[in-house]
Amino acid sequence: MEPNWRLIAHILRRHSTTFYWGSFLFPKEERKGVWAVYAACRLGDDAVDGLGAGEEALKAWWQGIERAFRGKPQTEWERGLAWALTRWPIPQEAFRHMWQGFRLDLGPVHLETEKELLRYCYQVGGTVGRMVTPIVGGSKEVEGKAILLGQAMQLTNILRDVGEDLERDRVYLPAELLKHFGVSLEHLKQGRITPEYRNLMAHLESRARLLYQEGLKGLSGLRVGRGAIAFAALQYQAILDKLRLSGYDNLHRRAHLKPWERLQLLPQALRISQISFLATQIR
Repeated sequence: MEPNWRLIAHILRRHSTTFYWGSFLFPKEERKGVWAVYAACRLGDDAVDGLGAGEEALKAWWQGIERAFRGKPQTEWERGLAWALTRWPIPQEAFRHMWQGFRLDLGPVHLETEKELLRYCYQVGGTVGRMVTPIVGGSKEVEGKAILLGQAMQLTNILRDVGEDLERDRVYLPAELLKHFGVSLEHLKQGRITPEYRNLMAHLESRARLLYQEGLKGLSGLRVGRGAIAFAALQYQAILDKLRLSGYDNLHRRAHLKPWERLQLLPQALRISQISFLATQIR
């Protein structure tokens, strides 16, 4: 039975306009595969942060993932994922690693090192790159670049949401970096944007930008979807731009893009896609 793609697309649109509109730059078949994967990922996130979230909700989500991989889906999103799994070798290990990242989010989060931060960014962001790579036709090398791009996007989310995460007792900013830059957790809770805090944000922004730079090098190795992925990456990088221009005030407000700002990035994404395509012809 064909999955209800309208319902699955609604899940995508409700959670992320960035990915929803960008997904129309994929060919029709691959677009459905990306919808299926992303809907599954977003519902896992709901199990942590949405209505009725908690250990039981996350357990139920993982059981849905397992049913899809066994070819015995029950819900519509599971049918979508099972459909995709019959067409592309999407690794279950990537979903398992994502599940581990979601489990971390259930309790108070206090990371100690930058290495832990990047591992978390892999678990809930880089894994998406692994899931999508088979759909867009990338090699193992390209998968590595896709992981870096997913980490960059998740690190951008973290930098955007510091204030909101503090309210949930989640501190993704590593203790070693707080200490190194002389940033007090108590000052963050008080909403104080100090010069030391701006230096810390600038450091992590630079880390994210390097990940984007390396991750986008994988575009030329894709069979399809270069424009869609470039469009998503540009939108996330634009969020970093807004964050920097605000003086890194992510404790009182959330950097976001207006629809027209997203649309303005489309021609640039298509140019990047074309350049990547031409690079494959020169090889």
